[in-house]
Amino acid sequence: MIQLIECPRDAMQGLPDFIDTAIKAAYINQLLEVGFHTIDFGSFVSPKAIPQMRDTAEVLEMLDLHKSKSKLLAIVANVRGAEDALQFEEIDYLGFPLSISETFQRRNTNASIEQALETVETIQNLCEVKGKEQVVYLSMGFGNPYGDPYSPELVAEFVQKLDELEIKIISLSDTIGVAEPSLITELFKVQVEAFPHITFGAHLHSRKDQIEEKVIAGLKGGCRRFDGALQGFGGCPMAKDELVGNMATEKMIETLEKEGFELNLDKSELREAMKLSNSVFF
Repeated sequence: MIQLIECPRDAMQGLPDFIDTAIKAAYINQLLEVGFHTIDFGSFVSPKAIPQMRDTAEVLEMLDLHKSKSKLLAIVANVRGAEDALQFEEIDYLGFPLSISETFQRRNTNASIEQALETVETIQNLCEVKGKEQVVYLSMGFGNPYGDPYSPELVAEFVQKLDELEIKIISLSDTIGVAEPSLITELFKVQVEAFPHITFGAHLHSRKDQIEEKVIAGLKGGCRRFDGALQGFGGCPMAKDELVGNMATEKMIETLEKEGFELNLDKSELREAMKLSNSVFF
């Protein structure tokens, strides 16, 4: 079964002009009608770091969740953010960005990798108390532009540490769009076989002409969870200055269906969401 994670938070967070709270909520409400597994809808982080997400709590109050089967995921960068997010029953998942790159970890969360792992453990304990689940994103999971060490073996070491903390969902993240299909397949194949009790996701950034080959590469490696954003909007504002777009969800859907997967999405609601995205992002 394929899990499609739609990420309006990732699509919006790097935009310089603030999107009105009501517009954010209207767009996410439309996405909730489509039938995605999860909506990565917002983040509880410093408004100084990501000003676009300063209204996440207000957006949440405006969401109509009664008819939707989609779950909600919010990104947090420290324990305080996790405690804020855990105040809301509507949120199912807390996502934490752990980096294989020491440079990017400090740039992204103002903490070392060692400190970040301690944060992951604390958040995991909080989630267990509240009945929530933590999703850990292994950023720079396919390469490193900062000169820090990188290897598939290093990825495996991080996964082992997260397994010891009983993390059940790990998303391998290509933060800057450098992943080659062969490496995508190799990384997922090794991790999926070594840790069958963990759900491994792909949070890839890509040019549109490379999306199909990257999805197929992930499938070959055993990945069944994919993150994307309609029309490929967004990218990580804490990475290199030139943002590489998210995987365009509509292209991933096309590829997955071509590969024979039944996604059970409401295509008419998807078309409406595509139309609405044009007014939100242009």
